[in-house]
Amino acid sequence: MRNRILVSIAGIPILLLVLLVLPPIYTPILISALAMVASFETSRALGVTQIRMQAYSILLAGAVPFWVYYGEGPLPALCGLLLYVILLFAAALPSHYAIEVGLIGGVFFFSVFAPYFLSSIVRIGLNPLRHCYILVPLVIPFLSDACAMFSGMLFGKHKLAPDISPKKTKEGSIGGLLGGTFGILLYGFIIHLVLGAEVNYAFLAIYGLLGSAISQIGDLSFSYVKRQNKIKDFGSIFPGHGGVLDRFDSVIFCAPVIEILIILIPAFQMG
Repeated sequence: MRNRILVSIAGIPILLLVLLVLPPIYTPILISALAMVASFETSRALGVTQIRMQAYSILLAGAVPFWVYYGEGPLPALCGLLLYVILLFAAALPSHYAIEVGLIGGVFFFSVFAPYFLSSIVRIGLNPLRHCYILVPLVIPFLSDACAMFSGMLFGKHKLAPDISPKKTKEGSIGGLLGGTFGILLYGFIIHLVLGAEVNYAFLAIYGLLGSAISQIGDLSFSYVKRQNKIKDFGSIFPGHGGVLDRFDSVIFCAPVIEILIILIPAFQMG
């Protein structure tokens, strides 16, 4: 617990600096760094030992946030994915007895979906109201996770998914839903006071409820990956939390949901 608190104390100011103070280009730089570490973690978790396959996957993961930032052109995407697939198979073919095709599929899947979902934060950062929205895909899953943990510790009696994540309880899940929802409503009130934005609290409550639910699914999904591969954590870069995927698993699922909601039901308006 002590390490988790210390990491939060050190990490939150860095996130605030990059997302709120520095120019928008620093957002894809941050997301790219996280995506590259996450790609390495998944490659290792899946059992990839070949350095070339790991390197190709890390480079692709790092490139995705910049591709998003610079407009998501179809030609760069086609060229990049084609080159990546060719390089993956070129690395696997000489070791075709040791490297199963399912492993290539797993590496490709995680190297594309996780960076692309995280890159929703990059697109949100390009929104004219970026200072209102940019923290939403982080505030909801982080608060939901914290409230689920404390609710589970205080009231947890009924296991949520014992075979996948033995410590999670239904009571903790409900606490996470409530914490994420009320937390984002409080965030909206702070944005109103500080920036003078008009806030639709009903829409913001939908952000919180749906975002918290999807965050918990993301958490369980990556726990499923860990159980399948018999590992406790994806990494150790964040003491007390684990790796990037252990800390940002819920954000990976939550961020695209928040982006969609911002487009469909924008909760902030400037008067």
